[in-house]
Amino acid sequence: MISRGELERVPASRDHADLLLSQARRHLGSASAIAGSDPAGAYQLLYDAARKAFAAVLENQGVRATSRGGHIAVRDAVSAQLDPPLGGVLRPFDRLRRRRNQVEYPSSSTPVIGAEEVERDLPKVAQIIDLADRVLGEMSPL
Repeated sequence: MISRGELERVPASRDHADLLLSQARRHLGSASAIAGSDPAGAYQLLYDAARKAFAAVLENQGVRATSRGGHIAVRDAVSAQLDPPLGGVLRPFDRLRRRRNQVEYPSSSTPVIGAEEVERDLPKVAQIIDLADRVLGEMSPL
């Protein structure tokens, strides 16, 4: 992924990884708080929380996605390392990404998002964040 320009090397930083994980947790709380009044905004926060949790794992390793690799590179790099055995926790990310794109760039055929959809995915994102936290606790920066 590095040779294809999807990821780039950066200084490994547990501090930056912890910052991203902290932001992910705040996004999760904010998404829960506004799910009823602004489900589209809540879903965007929900997806960003999952993405930042994945990015935290990579930052701790000294890599990050480039604009060429984007969010898919984040998913692919983390999945390549953790699936198996942790694929069940990781799998909702791609669906979250696709749904977030539908919410961000709606068409007339895209169903409107509701609070119940946000509420359904909150625990899945919480699991992703918890997994990233656990992985960070078990690894040291390269």
